[in-house]
Amino acid sequence: MSKLFIRTYGCQMNVYDSARMADALAGTHVVTSDPGEADLIIVNTCHIREKAAEKLYSELGRLKKIREARARAGKPTMIGVAGCVAQAEGAEIIARAPSVDLVFGPQTYHELPALLARAESGPVIAADFAAEEKFARLPSPAGRAAIARAPSAFLTIQEGCDKFCTFCVVPYTRGAEFSRPRAQILDEANELAQAGVREITVLGQNVNAWHGTDRAGRPIGLGELLRELAGIAGIERLRYTTSHPRDVDDSLIAAHRDLEKLMPYLHLPVQSGADPVLVRMNRRHTAAEYLATVGRIRAARPDIALSGDFIVGFPGETDADFAATLAIVDEVRYASAFSFKYSPRPGTPGAEMGDQVPEPLKAERLAELQARIEAHRSAFNAALEGRVVPVLFEKPGRRAGQLAGRSPWLQTVLAEGGLQMLGTIADVRIARAAPNSLFGDIVTQPAAAQ
Repeated sequence: MSKLFIRTYGCQMNVYDSARMADALAGTHVVTSDPGEADLIIVNTCHIREKAAEKLYSELGRLKKIREARARAGKPTMIGVAGCVAQAEGAEIIARAPSVDLVFGPQTYHELPALLARAESGPVIAADFAAEEKFARLPSPAGRAAIARAPSAFLTIQEGCDKFCTFCVVPYTRGAEFSRPRAQILDEANELAQAGVREITVLGQNVNAWHGTDRAGRPIGLGELLRELAGIAGIERLRYTTSHPRDVDDSLIAAHRDLEKLMPYLHLPVQSGADPVLVRMNRRHTAAEYLATVGRIRAARPDIALSGDFIVGFPGETDADFAATLAIVDEVRYASAFSFKYSPRPGTPGAEMGDQVPEPLKAERLAELQARIEAHRSAFNAALEGRVVPVLFEKPGRRAGQLAGRSPWLQTVLAEGGLQMLGTIADVRIARAAPNSLFGDIVTQPAAAQ
């Protein structure tokens, strides 16, 4: 069989999409971790971060050299570019990097075999928005060899976004909000469970905007869907990301209250703590409304940990605005967060705004924000020292005899144990909290591991 190498950038949805590309080509290609031996190389791109296109062209320059070396050995190589940069750049990619044979957007992965056949005759560009067709035609993931080795898996249930935040390219690269049909989601979740998956993270650009109908045809949202997923035998943990504050409804809050399998961790981006900045960002919520939502969630699930996203230096951000962001960080006490300097994304309204914040001031504010976030993260982790927490062990650690797993709050936990513990949930007493991991000792082992 031919060999396939996929380089994945960006979010969990890109990780999921890369796995489904491998599924679509499973009949003709086997995955390799070495691009130098690959007959087909795919770069799955992300357009969210700064200079995404430049990073892509740098990567394509390295891959061109691999292609040329293989050609000298009489081994042809095809190069494809997928994902959000592919959707945004289109023909520009092939114009700037003639070594690329195929450019295809996020909604065309199900067409990969046919697209590759067409690319044999010359460069191909495919960037249509057809999410419903994509999910209907992608092959079952149950046969993926990787699943048998990974007790955690991603499952995309929603794509696109209708919010049009002024800093964000997602509506232009992933399209309008699309909710995958409930039956498809449950079928894939059951297949994952049968393959040995214990934890599912459901994904979407705006995952809590998911909506569908139940067996009786009544409208339901993410909260009701999580209840159905929690009923699948073998699935012991559920998570979801990324959510929008405006789409946190009563049913979802009730799911956090009622479902033991729904982990006490929520990624709920706010971006800024200042109302004037939130207005310019078109977030369509105030800081007070965000905090009220956090309060309702914590009332329903007191042990929940919050994660967030922050952008500093958005056009027009004043010292007072930045102080308001620091204040919301202190009030929420995030267990973790992602924070970035604002970078204009071509084609978005924010890129055209005046009063851009100077780069040195952005850097200064980002450093202060990250220090504040890190203080809260460290305090949250330190509070777990001495506690016993359930850990899902996912893979061997870096040291011999060490296992790596995840706590309910998504921290990496390292403990000594045998490989038979992989895929099991065991109680671990946390001995020490380090900056990026928790270290502990297994105190009770599941029946399967005894």
